Amino acid sequence: MEKANNTENKMVEIGEKKKGSSLTAENVAFVRALESLKPEGERICYDPYAVRFLSPQYAMFMEMAAHNPSKTPFPGVHNSLAARVRYFDDFLKGFVDDGLEQLVILGAGYDTRAYRIEGLRDKVRVFEVDQPGTQNVKMEKIKDIFGSLPDHVTYVSVDFETENYGQRLIEHGYEKFQKTVFIMEGLIYYLEPKAVDDMLSFIVKNSGTGSAIIFDYVYKSSIDRTDGICGIKCKACDQNEIKNGIKDMAQHGETQKFGIMDGMLESFLIQRGFSHVCSVNSKDYKKAYFHGVNESRPVCCRSYFAHAVVK
Repeated sequence: MEKANNTENKMVEIGEKKKGSSLTAENVAFVRALESLKPEGERICYDPYAVRFLSPQYAMFMEMAAHNPSKTPFPGVHNSLAARVRYFDDFLKGFVDDGLEQLVILGAGYDTRAYRIEGLRDKVRVFEVDQPGTQNVKMEKIKDIFGSLPDHVTYVSVDFETENYGQRLIEHGYEKFQKTVFIMEGLIYYLEPKAVDDMLSFIVKNSGTGSAIIFDYVYKSSIDRTDGICGIKCKACDQNEIKNGIKDMAQHGETQKFGIMDGMLESFLIQRGFSHVCSVNSKDYKKAYFHGVNESRPVCCRSYFAHAVVK
């Protein structure tokens, strides 16, 4: 899945969900594709393949947006998701240049980093891990784009709630002593707390020196609220839209279940065997990416990113 920060649920549901695949995976591909329509000096992220993962309903909206790319639906959410893609891309590129040996994308959805990040194909073995329905759709799309599945990518089908994803990784050739980056983009808040703990435990016990994780998260207070929203008043966050989007995603089996206690990210990760913890909020990535022509673009205050190194 490229399951995303729960703000991405704000994307309007247009058409029926592909059989067995993740609706959030297509929502985020839509954001990447729409951002990629913008001129090079204006777009926050770029993904030439994202449009190939869109259903006819999404493609219709893309065609309309092509005539006026500045008219972005739900701009605060869109901009935060675009910033998330860019931040994760930049983080990964730094590791590729510093001797990365393996990349594991957990909840891969329609993530295209294995095919568009320079250096991965020649230097790094990539494992894309997700539920079977989404994986099957993804693999067919990749074959349509490239003619065949690339040799440097291994596709691992798993149900994170009921199966041992670590064991499945090892069965598919994962090397636990190699330097590895684990990307969990739009994933952990859809899992039960035990599944999150099991995931992090595997990473700590089965990663080489210098390995790292990067993910996005929400506060537990957002999950615990009966209305499902954060309660923060923010011009970029239409709380009613977020609330309704969360309900829509829950109806499609993608319910938010896990959040980190407010202000406790560092202790949460240190207790689980990580160090060099870094948290990134909307002010941070607004300052990093939204300059010049993009300065007035709003971002959503509910979107947090984090990364850390295995001790």
